[in-house]
Amino acid sequence: MKRLLMILLLVASPVWAVQPDEVLDDPELEARARELSKDLRCLVCRNESIDDSNADLARDLRLLVRERLVAGDSNDEAMAFIVDRYGEYVLLNPKTSGSNLVLWLAGPLMLLLAGGVGAVYLRRRSVAPVSGEDGLSDEEQARLKKIMEK
Repeated sequence: MKRLLMILLLVASPVWAVQPDEVLDDPELEARARELSKDLRCLVCRNESIDDSNADLARDLRLLVRERLVAGDSNDEAMAFIVDRYGEYVLLNPKTSGSNLVLWLAGPLMLLLAGGVGAVYLRRRSVAPVSGEDGLSDEEQARLKKIMEK
């Protein structure tokens, strides 16, 4: 019955890079492993989850997640183990705390700064006197007339 349920789950779900020999016998543990795998980045493919990647390192990470779950770790403990081992870069959605907070806030702050600089530039430009409205000086008019006569 478990095998039939697992086959139905695999057929009904989108195609992943998970190999049949990686799939756990316990459907509940396998579902937890898949859920964790969606949030882990393949360190080779960069912006692809380990569930979608065919890289050898992604396979190793999938096996490590399953190994931790079989050992009795909770989802948080398994994720903490992976992050401790590979760093926060392994998370597809990094945490918004600590030093990452600077990275999360840098984009919006730079956008506001650029908008402020642009507004000041446009304001000063609209108030600045326009050069060249006086027309040509007498000397320039004489020179232009001389050029036109040639």
